[in-house]
Order: sequence, then C-alpha cells, then structure tokens
Amino acid sequence: MISSEYCQTMAEYNLTMNKRLYDICSQLSDESRTRDVGLFFNSIHRTLEHLLFADMAWLLRFLGRESEVPNMEQVSFINFSDLAQSRRNWDEQIVNWSEGISEEWLTNNFSFTSKVYDETKTKKAWVLVVHMFNHSTHHRGQLTTALTQQGFDFGITDLPFVI
Repeated sequence: MISSEYCQTMAEYNLTMNKRLYDICSQLSDESRTRDVGLFFNSIHRTLEHLLFADMAWLLRFLGRESEVPNMEQVSFINFSDLAQSRRNWDEQIVNWSEGISEEWLTNNFSFTSKVYDETKTKKAWVLVVHMFNHSTHHRGQLTTALTQQGFDFGITDLPFVI
C-alpha cells in the first residue's frame, strides 16, 4: 500500500516533469508537434492531450465529480498554448488534491466507470492512484523518446534526482 506522502511526492514529480516536457515542446513548431511520429496517439500533441485527459478523468473521479469526466474526444486543443495552460492548471489541482489524501481513503474500495471501455470497476483507491501516476510516466517516456529523436535532451528523469 502507498501513503499520502507518496501521493504528494508523485504529484510534485508529475508537475515538475510536465513543466519540463511542455517547456521543450514549446520549442517545436506546430508541424513538428502535430506530425505523426509513430507514437500510440500518433503525434506529440495528441499524446499530450491524452495525458491531460487521463489525469482530468482520474482527478475528477477522485474528487467525487465523475459526472464531469469528459469524453476523450472533448479534450482537444488546436492551440498549443491553451493545452499548456490547461496542463498547468490540472497539475496544480493534482498537487492540491494530493495534500488532502488520507491513509484511510487510500485503503478504501473505489468504483469508477471508464468512458473509454464503458465498464465499471472497483479497486482499492491506492491502486488507482498508482495507476494514474504510472500512466503519466509511461506516456512521458514515449514523448521523451520522440523528443530525443528530434534532437532534444530531456535530461534526468529519475525521481531521487528530480524531487
């Protein structure tokens, strides 16, 4: 099981890594960001949108606002600066949420309905929190590879050297 301290640490790590990611992506042209580079969501831009959608969905669920979870297609930004601003806002909300997590909440069962898979699941809350942060790390890894292939050095991503 994880602790509330783990959640706070990962929320800060998530914010820091996303800031670094968006700083580098802001140096790309719109064409470079939106071109299909072979990622699961094709482009860097669509992968960034997917990451934002997933974090929005999990945070809204965790806050008891599951009815506000958008469909994945609704999280679409033509303008990169709008996407970056939304990312900053949601990262701050994740940090704020993490500061109020109790150990008791983490051990409770948590039910949610996936709009992507149209399925309801119940898991321990801590498992879903780990998934949220793991999912972000997974896709950021794909993005850092795509950026490296375009000549950008993302730098160190190891948690002990970042936080």
